[in-house]
Amino acid sequence: MKQAEGLIDTPSDLGFRAFRVDGSSLLDVLRTPDETDQLGLSALELSIDSDRSEEDLLFQVLLDWGLELSLSLVREAIDDREVFSVDEGALIACFADSVTPEVVRVIAQRGPLRAVFRDDAFESDAARINAEQVFREVSPATEVRTI
Repeated sequence: MKQAEGLIDTPSDLGFRAFRVDGSSLLDVLRTPDETDQLGLSALELSIDSDRSEEDLLFQVLLDWGLELSLSLVREAIDDREVFSVDEGALIACFADSVTPEVVRVIAQRGPLRAVFRDDAFESDAARINAEQVFREVSPATEVRTI
């Protein structure tokens, strides 16, 4: 079948999304105490499959929250981090490798219904707790999760 001239390597929005069914973007880190020893704990720190993109994580979260995959999606940069806004703020997600307090504050100021980040994107537990506190103060109705 011959492709129409000029369509090769030309990005275009055809008005729909196509997906390939695959396994979860999250690793199975659930273990019983008998299955875990002190030396094996470090292997369970990361819960995200290393070959997943930020977009893969976004669609995993949409499915987990029961949101439709056809909702509008806008990508933008906040403090040099890619941020996804779904359905005009119904969900705002940042899956960057590191999240700054500025990113957290800007997202909280938008007052989304839901916000989600990578758990390992915060430099410490204290930084994650501070992010949760920012949401409690600035946007208390926002449901905040980390994966």
